[in-house]
Amino acid sequence: MKRHLISAADLSRDDAVLILDTAEELARIADRPIKKLPTLRGRTVVNLFYEDSTRTRISFEAAAKRLSADVINFSAKGSSVSKGESLKDTALTLEAMGADAVVIRHHDSGAPHRLATSGWINGSVVNAGDGTHEHPTQALLDAFTMRRHLEPGTGGGLDGRRITVVGDILHSRVARSNVLLLHTLGAQVTLVAPPTLVPVGVATWPCEVSYDLDTVLPKSDAVMMLRVQRERMNAAFFPTEREYARRYGLDGDRMARMPEHALVMHPGPMNRGMEITAEVADSPRCTAVEQVANGVSIRMAVLYLLLGGASPGEAPAAGTSTAPSATLSAPTTARTEETDR
Repeated sequence: MKRHLISAADLSRDDAVLILDTAEELARIADRPIKKLPTLRGRTVVNLFYEDSTRTRISFEAAAKRLSADVINFSAKGSSVSKGESLKDTALTLEAMGADAVVIRHHDSGAPHRLATSGWINGSVVNAGDGTHEHPTQALLDAFTMRRHLEPGTGGGLDGRRITVVGDILHSRVARSNVLLLHTLGAQVTLVAPPTLVPVGVATWPCEVSYDLDTVLPKSDAVMMLRVQRERMNAAFFPTEREYARRYGLDGDRMARMPEHALVMHPGPMNRGMEITAEVADSPRCTAVEQVANGVSIRMAVLYLLLGGASPGEAPAAGTSTAPSATLSAPTTARTEETDR
């Protein structure tokens, strides 16, 4: 059984459903007066961020704190990293501090895998985004949001659902993780982008590719708009922003062509007026804000399943299952009572 979450490809269908079901259970504490569980009391979670990311870092911090873990936020800026310290030396420092889990975001693809397989630390490693490679917890929270709207109460996957991902596929780790996870959960994924923003080798991905957004929208159950990552672009991938918005932006007219039940999704941050208009972003059909809230529940579930913070003899959480064969195995026991007031 693996003790890291590096790629969405590491997750079997049972693994993914277990995480989604656990997140559903943990989401219920958001309605409590005290939004905290003692599950990971005494554990230390380090957020090791080499790139700026307000949403992801705060989401992981909130998730760990709601499970009563101690949290250390480590930013590369202003740290020894800016003085030339290597990833290895940073990892050894964190190991000496007793880190039970390291949540890492890094500008280099493969850095989380290197950290997990190096032997530098004994704790679990969670990939919070590496270069243009993957962002597995984002894909999980997206799937969680889709399942809540499209398959409420089923507790299964997204079998037969048609999901369209639109935009800068080439630079998007969110797109890669979503294609892998949604395929695992039984969904049919279509990527829509200008030819210049479609990665080489996409033919090996478990999805379809289209260059015409208007033909795909009427048969989509969810449409995920991706930000154009201009900070990663060193060439002209499309003529102008206006031309991109005209062909690949989601506006009110295009949203009207979608089925009535279909969702509009966005991992954030948005470029309003480019890949999505304000009218669509602020509409009731857009789940962008809900995705942020769901991200806390998903990351709670991942930390809970990786670290298994219950003590022997404590009662299992209601509705939480165990899966001995899962990549992320559930702890055999868990305590869900509120902390002492």
